Amino acid sequence: MLTISKDSDVQTVVTTFEVTPGTCQDLLDELKAACDAFVSNQPGFVGAAMHVNDAETRIANYVQWKTRDDFKAMLRSDEMRGYHKKFNALCKNFEPVMYDVVVSVG
Repeated sequence: MLTISKDSDVQTVVTTFEVTPGTCQDLLDELKAACDAFVSNQPGFVGAAMHVNDAETRIANYVQWKTRDDFKAMLRSDEMRGYHKKFNALCKNFEPVMYDVVVSVG
């Protein structure tokens, strides 16, 4: 389960995708398929959430891992490289970035 807290001991990764309204749902379908079939079954996976802006031009994928190394191992796998090729075909660009939660309110 996702927990957003500066006291949480997880690695947070936010990946943003630049899409068009015509490819937004297709990419969401691919992201969900990758998460269901592969990502969520990898060692260290904690949870994920996908967000779409109202214009359907940006997708933000929020994922937490137990450790940075767990995320890196999944990212470097042949399976994930195959998914990345599918993602690239459906978006202008995407970038996964590792973050540390430094403030959480509420």
